[in-house]
Amino acid sequence: MKAAPKTDEAPPKAKSKMMIIIIAVVVLAAAGGGGAWFMLKGKGDDHAAASAPKKSKAAKSAPPEYVPLASFTVNLQPEGESGQYLQVEMTLQVAGAEQAELFKVNMAKARSRVLMLLSSKKASEISTSEGKQQLAKEIVEVTKQPFVDKGDEQEVTEVLFTSFIIQ
Repeated sequence: MKAAPKTDEAPPKAKSKMMIIIIAVVVLAAAGGGGAWFMLKGKGDDHAAASAPKKSKAAKSAPPEYVPLASFTVNLQPEGESGQYLQVEMTLQVAGAEQAELFKVNMAKARSRVLMLLSSKKASEISTSEGKQQLAKEIVEVTKQPFVDKGDEQEVTEVLFTSFIIQ
């Protein structure tokens, strides 16, 4: 008896079943990958549009920057026979490095505004704790004003006095 010759090929039914399984796995993998891409891509676009305001808040939540202003010495408004003057040093707290840079570029305008405000005060208005707090609020308001016409306000959050002398 002669033995049947060996063939490397599987019977036709087994081969076609294997091909169908491979095709099914590839189709499922492609569909799963495409679905995942579509879901992530779709959420990315919606998320980007929805989070645009959040980016602004994230920028605002960046650590504050501190911009020191050089010392001011101004004559105060007279309240009697003798004149008094104010010598003050302060630092502005601003919202981020971009705002700090904006102040550095426009320091002359910022100092002029503060100088005009300080020289309009009387010693009795700013000698108390409440008076200093009110002055700090007014400084915030004048330094928030845009440096250019129709520009955005600066983001000044606080004024920190580092020296305050009335004589």
